[in-house]
Amino acid sequence: MRTDRPVTAPGGVPLLGHLPALLTRPLDFLDTLPGCGDPVRVRVGPREMYVVSAPELVRQVLADRAGYDRTGPLYAKIRAFLGNGLASCPRADHRRLRRIVQPAFQPALLPHYAAAMTDEAAALTAGWRAGQVVDVTHEAFRLTTAVAVRTLFSAGLEPRAAEALRGALDVLLRGIYRRVVLPAADLLPTPARRTYRRALATWHAGVAAIIADYRARGIDRGDVLSLLLAARDEDGRPLGERELADQVATLVLAGAETTSSALAWSLRLVAEHPEVERALHAEVDAGPAGAPARWQDLPQLPYTARVISEALRLYPPAWAISRTTTRPTELAGVRLPAGALVVCCLYLLQRRPELFPDPERFDPDRFADEPPRGGYLPFGSGATRCPGDRFGLTEATLALATVAGRWRLRPAGTGPVRPVPRLVLSPGPQPMLLDERVSGPAG
Repeated sequence: MRTDRPVTAPGGVPLLGHLPALLTRPLDFLDTLPGCGDPVRVRVGPREMYVVSAPELVRQVLADRAGYDRTGPLYAKIRAFLGNGLASCPRADHRRLRRIVQPAFQPALLPHYAAAMTDEAAALTAGWRAGQVVDVTHEAFRLTTAVAVRTLFSAGLEPRAAEALRGALDVLLRGIYRRVVLPAADLLPTPARRTYRRALATWHAGVAAIIADYRARGIDRGDVLSLLLAARDEDGRPLGERELADQVATLVLAGAETTSSALAWSLRLVAEHPEVERALHAEVDAGPAGAPARWQDLPQLPYTARVISEALRLYPPAWAISRTTTRPTELAGVRLPAGALVVCCLYLLQRRPELFPDPERFDPDRFADEPPRGGYLPFGSGATRCPGDRFGLTEATLALATVAGRWRLRPAGTGPVRPVPRLVLSPGPQPMLLDERVSGPAG
């Protein structure tokens, strides 16, 4: 069944069919769901899924890790790219892998990582010129990929190898969402499928070569990969070769795609809201004052951090967190069979008017106080919450302050920004005109 209007399915759960919209206009599709009940049963091609966005239901699904696990065909597709990394592994593997990966994100290491963030943000913006039009989505991705590579592999990569990995990652991130929503996309012999498979081979070969080089040199370089190579689980076992590659893939994705999305949306939203832009410029002028923002500047940048938080509310990178039922269960009075796909939609959760009044309005001052409990989960929740959340927030805040200290950005294209359907809710191409600030200290 496919219809643009909800109908009542067995059990009283609305049933919708919106595969084309999910593939091309995911936010337009999601915006049709409020008012349809919770959960909403959605047909996606041959499969059905149950979408929940009420805070108590999202909490129930994410907290019950025995009843709702990261298994099933959807996660099989994701693991074909990411492997069995921390962001995609089932419950049986999660505790061991988290214990190994967590030390790489201990608070004591953040100042060290922040130095790399500052350097890379300064290098990126140093190449900008007044009057130039840049795609800020692409520029944000370039920045966060460079930071991910530098913090993972402190010795750096040969430029050609780094560019090959960045290009492969971009192709994979654009292609994986389509393969998750439309499994047949990986079966048809199309040019897009061949491009995707070449990118996957380039990615796996590149990561394997980096790991082999580190092992051969046997040097602790004080970076994330060195920490992973030295890590042992509670039984004294190191990560195996494939496990190590899977964690590297996951960390690059988490370090590049999610943070670049937060930064790109923030830059666009600031440009569209002059009052926010004025407050942001006033803060950075009183703090970093046109210089690249550093770790020690963060206490002077509370409004900048709130801009990032509000962008993450409106456009959470992890916009839909999926789980598969491991046994027959009940959710809000609806009986779900074993193997049912349940999607916790953070995009809808964080736009619920009872949690955030006037939810479509961009208002960083919402975060002057603590957000509603259970209503703001841009990094997930509980045991599966992203361990690199402080890393990402630090990077996005420093990058936004660095850009705002010197540049004013203005949309150069026409029409609204439409997100590119990817695993992460990233905006599409955003051409913006660079206007060097003459009123700020660096003008």
